[in-house]
Amino acid sequence: MGVRNTRRDFLKTTAVAGVGFWVAGGVSPKPSRAANEEIGFACIGIDGKGASDSQDAGRHGNIVAIVDIDDQKLDKAAKFFPNAKKFNDYRKMYDEMHRSIDAVTVSTPDHNHAAASIMGMKLGKHCFCQKPLTHSLYEARRMGEVAREMKVATQMGNQGTAGATLRRAAAVVKSGVLGKITEVHVWTNRPIWPQGGPRPAEATVPDYVHWDLWLGPAPERPYGNGYHPFAWRGWWDFGTGALGDMACHTLNMPYMALDLKHPTSVQATTSGHNKDSYPQRSKIRYEFPGTDARGPIVMYWYDGKNLPGSDLIDGEQPKESGVIVVGDKARLYAPGDYAENKCRILSKDTIEDPEVEFKRSPGHFEEWVQAIKGGEPAMSNFADYSGPLTETVLLGNLAVWAAAEADSPGKKIEWDAKKLVAKNAPEVAHVVKREYRSGWSI
Repeated sequence: MGVRNTRRDFLKTTAVAGVGFWVAGGVSPKPSRAANEEIGFACIGIDGKGASDSQDAGRHGNIVAIVDIDDQKLDKAAKFFPNAKKFNDYRKMYDEMHRSIDAVTVSTPDHNHAAASIMGMKLGKHCFCQKPLTHSLYEARRMGEVAREMKVATQMGNQGTAGATLRRAAAVVKSGVLGKITEVHVWTNRPIWPQGGPRPAEATVPDYVHWDLWLGPAPERPYGNGYHPFAWRGWWDFGTGALGDMACHTLNMPYMALDLKHPTSVQATTSGHNKDSYPQRSKIRYEFPGTDARGPIVMYWYDGKNLPGSDLIDGEQPKESGVIVVGDKARLYAPGDYAENKCRILSKDTIEDPEVEFKRSPGHFEEWVQAIKGGEPAMSNFADYSGPLTETVLLGNLAVWAAAEADSPGKKIEWDAKKLVAKNAPEVAHVVKREYRSGWSI
């Protein structure tokens, strides 16, 4: 036990140094001999992205606990991690295993992200959480605050952040070659699941699914075929719709390039919705104030087969997902969810692709592991990057909520980012900060 405590104390201490890297302007902590010691991971949610997240953790340490509400998926994962203790309830896992774990991965449906992550961080555990970081704006703010308070190493699972093509595209935008940036257009092929309709009929809960634990902090409702394991994304109580699913990926490049934090207003037009399931399609307009580095910017988000005009790509039909950054000298087109394809500069004049410098990543998960062991924070850490990114993303859903009538612009939501308040729309307060079911909290 003495060796375990020493290792855990080291990991906590080096996380303090890692967070300090950003605060001190890039002063790296001194290397430690303990940096090669094994990390004990607990993995919450082990199917879908949880399968790859737990496999990544297994390559970088020892999996001591696995958690899932689905016994079939839990038993499948146990074949890969036979020495890990199995749990259905992450609260029980923390109660029993907190002395044995150093770090946790959270790969659950969105509505459990904050509760599972904050519980772990408050116990001093380093945390990797899938995108979007949280289900609500308030939770996103708290995730960053708790990470900073507890001085733990954190990272959101938007893996494109580590991609060389994405980082290069952001550097091209920063280089000034496009001139003064005025607009950003971001779009996705989501949703690829049913949404915009009534709830599924009540059905018998499969004997291998722990439905009450699946609901977690969300309001109680009967089980139905169509929630677990995938289509939950289309329901307000559980997911964050097409926007929440993909914007932490597709918006990531212009966010990195232009510091797209704290919009002052959002407004949406949708296909209509019943305030229980997200609409089948939406278009959202964000307004960002100017900063010391750039002027004001308007950003448009499109989903459900909505697309930007082909005139923005010189008449070319847009790919099914991508980004266009519009400047007064040229436009940058980066097709794909992660700016994974080389960006193109479009202009009436011939503009050469600039040579730019950017920091290359050792790998997305590797950034987090290195931060745990005393390196600089992962790029997509909660406090400085992914928390504010998630706030920007989820703000759009306030506008979606206010645009329940089909094809009619909803209320323009005026946003006070400092106070996390929709100044002219008290009716969306429950979307900003939701109530938790009894027995669940952050």
